[in-house]
Amino acid sequence: MNWIILTIAGLFEVLFAFCLGKAKTSTGNEMYAWYAGFLVALCASMGLLLKATRTLPLGSAYAVWTGIGAVGTVLIGIIVFKEPITFWRLLFLVTLIGSIIGLKAVSH
Repeated sequence: MNWIILTIAGLFEVLFAFCLGKAKTSTGNEMYAWYAGFLVALCASMGLLLKATRTLPLGSAYAVWTGIGAVGTVLIGIIVFKEPITFWRLLFLVTLIGSIIGLKAVSH
């Protein structure tokens, strides 16, 4: 169950990065709404990470959490913000995904 909680925490990390990206391109009240979304997603992500690390190894949990956030944020950047897709970006993204899976597999 805590791996599921950790995965959801990682998805909230992606959400707060998305909100930051949207706030950067917004103005006025819309910008403040995106910053509010950032704060909500940040609190949810940290709270769920805290809950997951009560039983999961801290080092593995933190690495998986940041990995989910990194992979998700790169994908959001490519899909939503039209960031470039290069061979090297995709190669390192795949190795990062493999590392996340490996850490989960060897952690109890």
